[in-house]
Amino acid sequence: MSSGIFALLDDVALIARIAAASLDDVAAATVKAGSKSMGIVIDDAAVTPKYVLGFMADRELPIIRKIGIGSLRNKLLVLLPAALALSFLAPWAITPLLMLGGLYLAYEGAEKVAEVFLGHGHGAAKAAPLDEESTVKGAIRTDFILSAEIMALTLSTVAGQPFVTQALVLGVVGVFITFLVYGAVAIIVKADDVGAALAARGPDGFVPAFGRLLVKGMPYVLDLLSIVGTAAMLWVSGGILIHGLENYHIALPEHAVEGAKEYVMHHVPVLPEALGWLTGATLMGLFGLAVGAVLVAVLSLLPAKSKAH
Repeated sequence: MSSGIFALLDDVALIARIAAASLDDVAAATVKAGSKSMGIVIDDAAVTPKYVLGFMADRELPIIRKIGIGSLRNKLLVLLPAALALSFLAPWAITPLLMLGGLYLAYEGAEKVAEVFLGHGHGAAKAAPLDEESTVKGAIRTDFILSAEIMALTLSTVAGQPFVTQALVLGVVGVFITFLVYGAVAIIVKADDVGAALAARGPDGFVPAFGRLLVKGMPYVLDLLSIVGTAAMLWVSGGILIHGLENYHIALPEHAVEGAKEYVMHHVPVLPEALGWLTGATLMGLFGLAVGAVLVAVLSLLPAKSKAH
């Protein structure tokens, strides 16, 4: 009897070790996938506050909550099953789909750069329509594209993992990123109100001064977040496209980036690892910007051609 109990305990301990190792794999893959998606996350957090412009303050958080719920529904009920089906039925399609997403991100990033320097584009600021339902639906549609790219990036990270690990990582990343983005958006949107409440406590003192600083500083924070998001978007898109080309035996861009990183890491005495990474990220961003600029130029000609016909 005692030997049977000890054998059972050994089996339980073995199962526990296997489960712990699986959880470690899920955690490691989740962190890796989340870091690859961070450029899209930053851009999403920078863009979303614009959807509540023009609405009453008491409707801002409900609108953000509705968009967040829609985003979570996109990821868990539509994109996660689609990603798992793709991994099972057509794993060869992951790289082409990722590259299509990379082209979209390159186009969006390059267009934002063009808007800064040329002062026009389809992404130019518009007055928010005071129709809550249509605004939420439009925001969820935009989020769907970004969510699809996040899930595709995540899938590429766990493509060789067991099916259960893929499902867990996709689900955890989807939930975590949704709460991260829309939690940050809620803080950003309400920062002005918090600052105004603190500033109203009096003309003197640290708390009112901090409140006034918060109110004055938030527009600059949003501008900085937008710049960082655009740069990160171009970096992510360039990396996706360069790695995708290498999979199709076009390795020159990948070798050029790696060669530049190695050169900096071996010849720069100060912070070689950090500067090497920055060199690689910059070159990937420039590649994404170049591809995006071509797409912007080509697509800008399409309306003129259609009118000519």
